[in-house]
Amino acid sequence: MRTTGGIFLFLPCVLFAAAREPKPCPTPVEYPYTSLDLKYSSRQKFSHKEKVYYRCAEDFTPSRGVPIVQCVDGAWTKLTLKCDKRSCGNAGDLLKGYFNYEGSSFIGERVQAVCNEGYTLKGPEYRICKRSGWTGGFPTCEVAQVTCSPPVVTNSVSSRDVSVYQLGESVNITCSQGFQLDGAQRITCGQDGQWQPKPPRCQTRLPDKEADGCGVPDNKNSNAKLAEKYITKTSFSSGERVHYVCDIGYNMAGGSRYRRCSKGKWSPLRLKCELQSCGSAGEIIHGQFEYTGAEFGDIATAVCDDGYNLVGRAQRHCMSGGWDGRIPVCEAAVCEAPPPVENADITSPWEEVYTYRTVISYQCQKGVLIGQKDIWCTESGAWSHPPPTCKEITCPPLNVPNASWTNSLKAVYHPRDFLSIQCSPGYMMYGPNTLTCGVDGRWLPFFPECKRRSRYSSRRG
Repeated sequence: MRTTGGIFLFLPCVLFAAAREPKPCPTPVEYPYTSLDLKYSSRQKFSHKEKVYYRCAEDFTPSRGVPIVQCVDGAWTKLTLKCDKRSCGNAGDLLKGYFNYEGSSFIGERVQAVCNEGYTLKGPEYRICKRSGWTGGFPTCEVAQVTCSPPVVTNSVSSRDVSVYQLGESVNITCSQGFQLDGAQRITCGQDGQWQPKPPRCQTRLPDKEADGCGVPDNKNSNAKLAEKYITKTSFSSGERVHYVCDIGYNMAGGSRYRRCSKGKWSPLRLKCELQSCGSAGEIIHGQFEYTGAEFGDIATAVCDDGYNLVGRAQRHCMSGGWDGRIPVCEAAVCEAPPPVENADITSPWEEVYTYRTVISYQCQKGVLIGQKDIWCTESGAWSHPPPTCKEITCPPLNVPNASWTNSLKAVYHPRDFLSIQCSPGYMMYGPNTLTCGVDGRWLPFFPECKRRSRYSSRRG
């Protein structure tokens, strides 16, 4: 008896616990760099299982996670949406120059346009990342219009009949017979329009007893130059030695870099300088470099695979120290979280990040799906189609004169609902006696008619 009584006392407690309704939730909490959808801002109470949506704050963009939290028995689930500061991305490729970036191209940061040597910047020096993108016009690098007049050296022999020399162009000075060079034999047109170093002089040759010494050594090797420590000297004693260095972009490939003065003459220069090779510009995951070559002055351009976007400078230049800049990155195109559809579920698993070719599927909770059931993330970072809608389909009330229904009537009929019809006494049915509500909102196959029986039909009956 005690056992039986215990069971009867326990049963009401179980029924009471089962009848307890889940708790509602208060206003959802705030998360950094996000804001709650405006339509929820004035509400202070949310029902169990209700969902609310967040969006990224101004100047921020979604990077991963889901923008939805749900009320579960008085507590909200944790928001997984992550918002990163909005970036303007690559400022573009500056032909014959490059952009220096302050940081990661976030809003408010700048890039500085820098032209290669021998080129002058035309347009704005800086571009600023704003919400609308990079501000200002796009600059250009134009060839610097710097020239030098022909060098005037008395008692010299002219090797070229040129009226103007361009920036970087070099000239070798040769003295007339009976005269000796005092200064550098090879001079170059500098950026200030002046010859560097300054033009030499051709002086009367020294007497024979002093002729064992040498003047400034000439240079017929266009890819090498006299070491800087000797440029300012105008005379060298017999037995003195000088050395040469390869020009920028060239490496020593054999031979001796030294020349010696002996009996007023310099020994031949045997130095060989070959164009420097930079080798590979690097490996890019989901992309590759396209080369004009791999030697000094060549360019490697980064190209991403379909569905990936370039982050960083697209071009690297083969310089004297190797490839300039850094290896860029090819990041997968990312779509925002799929838009919610009223009365529909997304049957595909939730993803933290929706990348190129990711497919999601919608399924209506009720009603008929209108539009594309499956949509996918395209290479441009946008969904392939707008989300579908779920439309509730109903059939109109039946109106068959002189008839009644054999099963119970409903206020609303949905697809696959059916009714059985019978004619009133004294009437005969023409047509089907069972109708089904179709997916297009029409009764199928068609309405019957109940016509009064004729006297002849009554007698036969």
